[in-house]
This record gives sequence, C-alpha cells and structure tokens, in this order.
Amino acid sequence: MDAAVTDTSFGHFENAEQIAFWNGAGGERWVARRAEIDAMLVPVQEALLERAAIQTGERVLDIGCGCGATMIAAAEKVGAAGHVLGLDVSAAMLTAAHELAPADAPVSFVQGDAMVHHFKAASADLVLSRLGVMYFANPVRAVLNIRNALRSEGRVAFACWGELRDNPWALEPLQAAYDHVPKLPGLRPHAPDDFAFGAAEWIEKVLTDAGLRRVRLERCDVALDLAAGAGLEGAVQTALAIGPAGRAVAGQPSEAAAAATAAVGKALARYAKGQGVMVPAAFWIVTAVDP
Repeated sequence: MDAAVTDTSFGHFENAEQIAFWNGAGGERWVARRAEIDAMLVPVQEALLERAAIQTGERVLDIGCGCGATMIAAAEKVGAAGHVLGLDVSAAMLTAAHELAPADAPVSFVQGDAMVHHFKAASADLVLSRLGVMYFANPVRAVLNIRNALRSEGRVAFACWGELRDNPWALEPLQAAYDHVPKLPGLRPHAPDDFAFGAAEWIEKVLTDAGLRRVRLERCDVALDLAAGAGLEGAVQTALAIGPAGRAVAGQPSEAAAAATAAVGKALARYAKGQGVMVPAAFWIVTAVDP
C-alpha cells in the first residue's frame, strides 16, 4: 500500500478554488466527521457497488476517493489479484484514507486533479466514484481525461446527488441557516458544487460529449441518517460538515453562527426518531462504457 502524495502544486487553474476548499475547511470538516459521514452514506455506497459489479482481479480507479471507504470496499471485492487506485485533491482526506486502509489491502493513493492528471493509459477496468465527480470546472474535459485510464470497453460507475430541491438533508438546514446568515453567492449553471450533476439531462450530455456510451441513470430515493446513531446534535454537526449550510455558516460572527446552528437543529428535529435522524435524499447511480 503506497502512501499519499502531499504536494499541492498541481491541478488545473480553473479548479483552484475547489482544490483550495478541499485542502482547507472542506477537507478538514469531512475528516473530522469521517466515521459519521461514511455511516450516513452507506445506502449510497451499497447501491453504487451493486451497480458497479466489481469482479475479482479487476483494476479499479476511484475518482474523488476522499477518506477511502469506497475504495477499501472495492479492494475487498477485487482481492489480492486486483488493485484499486484512489485519487483525490485533498491531502488531509488521503492521509485519513491511508490510515483507514488495512496494511495488506491492494490499494494505492495519489493526490491529483482528475481533469489534468496523467493517468496510465488503459490501466483500469472500472472507474468508480462515490460523490466525487461534481467538482470540475470543465466536466467534459475531466471525463475525457479519465477515459485515458480505461481499457477498451472499460466501465464507469458513479454516484452523484440529485437536485438540491430533492435533497431535504441539505436544503432544509440551508434554508434554516439563511434566517441568520447571508445567502451564499449564486452559482453559474452547472458550476462545481455538490449538486452540479443534479439534472439527468446534464449528466447525459457530459458523458456522451466525452465519448462514453450506454449511459444509464437510476434515481435512488432514500432516507439518510444524518445522526449516524448520535442523536440530533450529531445530525446538526454532519449537516454543517458536508452540506451547503456549513459553507453559509463558516466565517460568520459567533452570535450569528450560533443562531444558525440552533435553527438547523430545529429544522432537523422533526426527522428525529430515537438516536437517528432520517432525512430524505435523492441521488443518481450512473453507469457507462468506454467504446
């Protein structure tokens, strides 16, 4: 198992803001709640791995591997005869992935921007991603570059969030926070963001423009436990760690931030049951084939 590269002098200038975010507050918040977030995202990961149909001995490339949960699960499926390479822009998240992975797991890590990273040609049977493909300034260019790593007839399988309006786990905390903090700046259509791939027609256009074929989308509607069994307070912390509400609250004066945090708790309270906080979510499982 190879250690992660930690040099940050990489990446395309158009992705500089995302690279800075994931090497700063975004990555730090995710790492701090890695276990809770991974528990929350179990339904997403299970659906993704089922559709990916990973086989023993395959070579897998995990784009936006984050703290490593999905790539480690993929490594269990490929076995000792296979290999999983995880790529992410965040040094902190790759360090967490390295610490989480078993010493004998057939995995390696690299810090890089998938839009411009020099992938070894035809080195992967499958490109996989759990919620890691929505952050490119030029997604068609990114997919074209990632295709360089795929063998002929290689597969793509990724999960991405549906539209924000269909994801109360993110929308309702954000709306509650807006009663106390300024609204986030508006984004241009399809700008890098958690929900940039929310619209099915946009996903299809990106993948087909990049030359992938047999593009299929499956919408999954689930309830995610934001609390990961840790009650309402845990759910609030997770909502502020990975959702847009966290970006809205970050850097605000302490009084406003405290009021926004309390409002998020009030918004999520109606979903609480015991130590769980089950909030509706919608995501896409997308599969395609490299011709």
